[in-house]
Amino acid sequence: MAKKIKSSKFVNEFKAFVLRGNVIDLAVGVIIGGAFQSIVKSLVDDLIMPFVGLATGGINFKDQFVILKHAEGVAATTYPSLDAAKEAGATIFAYGSFVTAVINFLIMAFVIFLFVKGINKIHELGKKKPVEEAPAAPTTKICPFCKSEIAIEATRCAHCTSELTE
Repeated sequence: MAKKIKSSKFVNEFKAFVLRGNVIDLAVGVIIGGAFQSIVKSLVDDLIMPFVGLATGGINFKDQFVILKHAEGVAATTYPSLDAAKEAGATIFAYGSFVTAVINFLIMAFVIFLFVKGINKIHELGKKKPVEEAPAAPTTKICPFCKSEIAIEATRCAHCTSELTE
């Protein structure tokens, strides 16, 4: 009986955790982020890297690599592309893919920054500005004779007993 109570408590805690708004928001964010990542990858691979290659004299960053060890039984040779080196079984250091991944990350981070900044701006616009309250009416006044503070409705000063005409 004790195990059943413990397990149902665990299940209830798990339900509360899963059904919290933050967890669902996070799941939606991860799914949208995954889809968005493919758009950024295409942006980098298809639009930005060709211009980078043009600026660097036609270098295709994806095919930039260093051969660390040639494949067994293959004489020292050069490979026309990264895929050819991988197919031959060479051990390679593919720094071009890394450069492309870093560019992907920087663009993704920049776009997310702009997105969050825009959301925050919209959130600020949606908030109502606090209405400034008018200052409260005074509840006291100063006696013109003894300069003591007295109630605003007083007709005689409590300190000097002078009759107030104001």
